[in-house]
Amino acid sequence: MKTDTIDLATDDVALAERMKDGRDRIVSELQKLIIGQGDVVNQVLLTLFVGGNSLIVGVPGLAKTLLIHTLARVLDLKFSRIQFTPDLMPSDITGTDIIQEDTTTGRRQMVFAPGPIFANIVLADEINRTPPKTQSALLEAMQEHRVTIQGRTYTLDEPFYVFATQNPIELEGTYPLPEAQLDRFMFHIVIDHPPEDEEFEVVRTTTGILDPQFERTVTGADLVAFQRLVRRVPVAEPVMRYALNLARASRPKSPTCPDSVKKWVAFGGSVRAAQYLVLGARARALTAGHYHVSFEDIRTMAHPVLRHRILTNFHAQSEGVTTDTLIDRLLESVSVPRSGM
Repeated sequence: MKTDTIDLATDDVALAERMKDGRDRIVSELQKLIIGQGDVVNQVLLTLFVGGNSLIVGVPGLAKTLLIHTLARVLDLKFSRIQFTPDLMPSDITGTDIIQEDTTTGRRQMVFAPGPIFANIVLADEINRTPPKTQSALLEAMQEHRVTIQGRTYTLDEPFYVFATQNPIELEGTYPLPEAQLDRFMFHIVIDHPPEDEEFEVVRTTTGILDPQFERTVTGADLVAFQRLVRRVPVAEPVMRYALNLARASRPKSPTCPDSVKKWVAFGGSVRAAQYLVLGARARALTAGHYHVSFEDIRTMAHPVLRHRILTNFHAQSEGVTTDTLIDRLLESVSVPRSGM
């Protein structure tokens, strides 16, 4: 495929090779504790390389929490787990000012006590169990990598990621995430029960003595460098336009949307959908060992990027039409541009 964008510089190629090697090493370390779930692990790592945040949805017992905690251990990054409950307050996440006495002067003053959001990898466990007011405490951190408390702004250390988990089968005592917050998640990652052989291996290994030692091969500084590299990967105009066409065709008011979208979709993907399609495809290209983005890279990103951005209407819900089905039809109906090939 031809591209009118310059190729990666020599230094960038060396960094890209280091990124690919680092990705393989991280996977190798994770496999000491995480059995299978290759697609899930891949999407989590793409989140890291892009610098985004992701929502992981699956029934209990599928190692959602274990995966993110293990990832933080492998990378030797500061990890913080927040258990979301109905009585959790925003200040329990961001931190708050407390009165503290100076032992030398005896004077009392307000001192900021940082909350668990001040970490490199934050796990928002069962995020839909807390009201929207508390969920929104994550919005500024996810988007701007900073928090504002009592009129003062505090910058979070880099790299910074939020991984949220959600149980799809429990409805009582849960609060749907606001659309504005859902849109800030790069991926909606679905984790399913593994095949029988992998599930047997999970049972075998986790019911014995398990104390893996991890080699730390990628640092936080490496991840920041990888994130910058991803944004320099060349993307040909037809490929970028294809990503935009997919996002626009998911909107029922768009003249290019297929009949399935008109019939079953209430709201389609936002501008962030196209942005994350391109960014995810750039990261995927590098981890696959090629230095330009292909149409297939974009198509592979479609389900995790659009899954939580397409909101179905009553007709779809009553007929059992899922967002994954709609994305399949979207990929079938939006043609791949032929120019530039």
